[in-house]
Amino acid sequence: MSRIKLSIFLLVLMFIGFTHCKVEPVYNFQKDISVKNAAVVTAHPVASEIGLAVLREGGNAVDAAIAVQFALAVCYPVAGNIGGGGFMVYRDSLGEVSCLDFREMAPSSAHADMYLDENGEAISEMSRRGHLAAGVPGTVDGMWEAFKKYSKLKDWKRLINPSIKIARDGYKITSRQARMFNEEKENFNKYNDHTPALVKESPWKKGELLMQPQLASTLEHIANKGVDGFYQGIVADHIVNSMKANGGIITHEDLSSYTSIWRKPIQFNYEGYTIYSMPPPSSGGVALCQLFEMIEPFDLPSMGFHSSESVHLIAEAERRVYADRSKHLGDADYYPVPLAQLLDSTYIASRFNDFNPQKANRSKDIEAGIIESEETTHYSIVDQWGNAVSITTTINGGYGSKSFVNGAGFLLNNEMDDFSAKPGTPNLYGLVGAEANKIEPGKRMLSSMTPTIVTKNENLKMIVGTPGGSTIITSVFQVILNKIEYQLSLKEAVHNPRFHHQWLPDYIRLEKNALDVSTRDTLTKLGHELQVKGNIGKVEAIWIEEDGTIKAVADWRADDHASGY
Repeated sequence: MSRIKLSIFLLVLMFIGFTHCKVEPVYNFQKDISVKNAAVVTAHPVASEIGLAVLREGGNAVDAAIAVQFALAVCYPVAGNIGGGGFMVYRDSLGEVSCLDFREMAPSSAHADMYLDENGEAISEMSRRGHLAAGVPGTVDGMWEAFKKYSKLKDWKRLINPSIKIARDGYKITSRQARMFNEEKENFNKYNDHTPALVKESPWKKGELLMQPQLASTLEHIANKGVDGFYQGIVADHIVNSMKANGGIITHEDLSSYTSIWRKPIQFNYEGYTIYSMPPPSSGGVALCQLFEMIEPFDLPSMGFHSSESVHLIAEAERRVYADRSKHLGDADYYPVPLAQLLDSTYIASRFNDFNPQKANRSKDIEAGIIESEETTHYSIVDQWGNAVSITTTINGGYGSKSFVNGAGFLLNNEMDDFSAKPGTPNLYGLVGAEANKIEPGKRMLSSMTPTIVTKNENLKMIVGTPGGSTIITSVFQVILNKIEYQLSLKEAVHNPRFHHQWLPDYIRLEKNALDVSTRDTLTKLGHELQVKGNIGKVEAIWIEEDGTIKAVADWRADDHASGY
């Protein structure tokens, strides 16, 4: 047989093989939907469908959010959690907006030097891995507080039962999850004194069932006893015993004294829109306000989308905002955060006085203003009445501290790394901090989580948020800009490549294909260092059209899924 005929023969065999061995996806991911009544966008299709089922049964956005949160703890263990914390921005159908802070807290025996060696240098592994890295979890208390205040169904068990079922009976893992479980096997074995459910002898494969009986039992306690089913009783015993056995410091008193806090939202206007986001200990709302005010005097549409001119402008604004974040922001219950000054229009304008459209500043020359005395997950929900929920929740790094609570089956956070272990020492995401964010007992660590709701003429327009560590703020910022300024479709606004600058380290981080060669060359000539890295954020967004149509988009960057009806 000639070489050409052999090649054709082999190609035919390959085609027949691919045709008869087609690999079907575990889930049919919906990335972009248009519906009339209600929508749920989360990091996993199982969680999205559970939330949608609650809405179909007459539950409101908060009911759906609670069901989603517990579902993510089961089907999205990399970030979904009951062992972490987060923030909620809620807007009811009448336009009232409230914020719930269920951020983790430092244990009562935590102290400023707990992660330093004898020479006063930070030991990064101590604040990032193992039980000592965990703050007191706030998620369960946060969901309970939201339920008591806003639930329409008033049926706590109904909201948790679907999660109990998928924990006990199992759910099919995606190819992405199989890969990540296999990659983390060594860490799971290293930082646990037992074999967690996410570890098995043979490699995980797409479509396999993950069953988590210990987690199912924990969820049953929470379903039956409410908040006391987690912070007291057998689950609390499991947490404390696990701490004692593995060098952690969370006590029964730490658990029983945890409380979520209702806070006043950060609210500001931009180009006719009103934007609501989280106050400290989240840095998201303050940073968003500063970013939008800094760029508002400029004509972004005329500059062009992702042009060198617009990227330079935005990066320089981000540089200054993150400098302020490093020095002035922390838990306002423990540190006098100068909130009024940081949000003052005159102050914000002064921060941008030295902006040069022809030259990049250096971060070493940009300090915080003088004030006068991943792995996270997000979900966006709108219900049939127009109530909206934007929730970002986290255990900090991917799979948190890598440590499970033996007997309770859930992962612990590594949120203590979000404190400043030592002023000027970068955390997991390269962020530096100062006195405002030092470790203190009972204090909540500074966060970048930015759950956000946007309105126009008192009508709901957008629900948005994302995971991504230090890139959360800039991802939310850019998606809103993409929609409002550049008039992109919601899918384009979310799916387009992104870029990020956070003051230190001093470079613009780019997603692959974010900017063309000419734009990169121009930015380099302006003095910017560019680094192409991995994906930035996993945005979940909902947009309400003028005719009331609901557009919901899940990010292509992961297993995110949009549901609605």
